[in-house]
Amino acid sequence: MLDFGYYNMDCMDGMKQFPDKYFDLAIVDPPYGIKVKNNMGRRHGTKKSEYPKAYWDKTAPPPEYFTELFRVAKHSIIWGGNYFNLPPAKCFVIWDKPDKSENVSFAMCEYAWTDFDMTAKIFRRYAKDDCRIHATQKPVDLYEWLLGIFAKKGDRILDTHVGSASSLIACHKMGFQYVGFELDKYYFDLSNKRLEQEKAQMSLFDFMGGGSTETEARQSEIDLHMFSVSSGE
Repeated sequence: MLDFGYYNMDCMDGMKQFPDKYFDLAIVDPPYGIKVKNNMGRRHGTKKSEYPKAYWDKTAPPPEYFTELFRVAKHSIIWGGNYFNLPPAKCFVIWDKPDKSENVSFAMCEYAWTDFDMTAKIFRRYAKDDCRIHATQKPVDLYEWLLGIFAKKGDRILDTHVGSASSLIACHKMGFQYVGFELDKYYFDLSNKRLEQEKAQMSLFDFMGGGSTETEARQSEIDLHMFSVSSGE
């Protein structure tokens, strides 16, 4: 069985190495099969971005992917769930992007399917990451928000399509053990560098004496989210 960490490999091969329900939560953003363009997010008529051609979004994952995902994870949050053949969801997540308009090719909101027996949730802000390396990159604080609501201390987290590593950075910042997979070597190298830089910055912060306060603050945020969820607020 693989150890916790980030791997440049096919997630289907990786998931086979884990027993049933090994992960407490999977937060995944697989290809939607909508042939996303590498200049996604640019205003209409402006120059294309410098992201490599998005060949990875030609097809959606096969049914076997979801079978394996549900085997290894107790709970799942699947971005782009509206593109896949999934059961009805009581608790779905909407990422509302209030600063987006009809003049850009980005969607003004995004949908995630979950299997939680909770009320639907909305994340109502758009956080711009300083280091943007992927055409469909999601912000770190979106993943921190998801972890704060849907994960509890000690949970093991899985991401099958890491992309920009925002999910893994959030896990690292909030103290969750994780396993991540990225098949594309180009994006693996970029995102792994981004992840390692984040780790180094946090280590430096800890060395300078601010780590314990930061960790306690993050744990307090998790505890507050979990109290709100359990009390029905």
